[in-house]
Amino acid sequence: MNRHRYFGLCLWAFLLTGCVDAAGQTLAAIRQQVPDGYDFWLYTADDTASEPQPIVIFLHGASLCGNNLERVRRYGPLHALQMGLEIPANIVAPQNPGGAWRPEKILHVLQWVEEHYPIDTNRVYVFGMSLGGYGTFDFAGTYPDKVAAAIAMCGGSQLRDFCGLNEVPLWIIHGTADRQVPISQSMRIIQAMERCGATKRMQFTRLQGAGHGAPARAFYLTTPYEWLLSHRMDTPLRPVTPGYDITSTDMRDAYSRLRKGAGRIRVKDEGTKPHPQTATTDKADVYYTVRKGDSLSRIAARKHTTVTALCRLNGLKRDSVIRPGQRLKVR
Repeated sequence: MNRHRYFGLCLWAFLLTGCVDAAGQTLAAIRQQVPDGYDFWLYTADDTASEPQPIVIFLHGASLCGNNLERVRRYGPLHALQMGLEIPANIVAPQNPGGAWRPEKILHVLQWVEEHYPIDTNRVYVFGMSLGGYGTFDFAGTYPDKVAAAIAMCGGSQLRDFCGLNEVPLWIIHGTADRQVPISQSMRIIQAMERCGATKRMQFTRLQGAGHGAPARAFYLTTPYEWLLSHRMDTPLRPVTPGYDITSTDMRDAYSRLRKGAGRIRVKDEGTKPHPQTATTDKADVYYTVRKGDSLSRIAARKHTTVTALCRLNGLKRDSVIRPGQRLKVR
């Protein structure tokens, strides 16, 4: 076995046993909380974790566009979790109401999550297909300093400058028989990247004979998530981790390998609660008693405020140590 592949599998096993507690998995619907952003689902692999967690941003295709967040669970990482796949990372799944994905709106969602949850900014990943593949290329190329690695499947791009993509470990996947978004769209991007210089951070997988919908099976395999999580922003030169690939057999058997119905995730709906600036100040909500495993970011998310506001109200710094039983003012 390729030694990098072996290391990746060992890393995957460690993450599964060291970071994920099935009892702590939560899926929350976040609506109208991000100015100039998208509504989104937020999956937390361990909602008791106080250490910064990796995060995968899932960008869906055109068929899931609209204003009903439930549509975003029809395929992709959230559906794979429901089918029993274990993904040792938090997942943000925004819903595009229609039209092209806008990189700045995706960034606003990411910034909101980073403000309210303990996110490892060295491990932010993007994984998209079709319209989401376009969004992946556009976001990673616009903000290469935010993305540790990205996977774009059967997509294209509206970028004017493709040079930023050369800074991001990038895995491009496309079916040779795709009639909706021809493989020539991915080839056009690769050629544009090559005109910017060497493309050492890019790998390209052609799925021979595969149509437009076939790459969706990759969401149900562990390999893409292993590959993403093997990269970090703070790795010198940010090379692509070798030894990873997806074969026709992998794609064919993707669904059969899952433990159907095994995923048990608590689902909650944050609804359209008022933004922190306009939140009400009922007396019962003015103070919060710190519990074991709490952090300022987790308390801020739970009480619909910000870490900055908590620090100001309690005379704390962002790196201040808080202890169970401590009473904090939240309003």
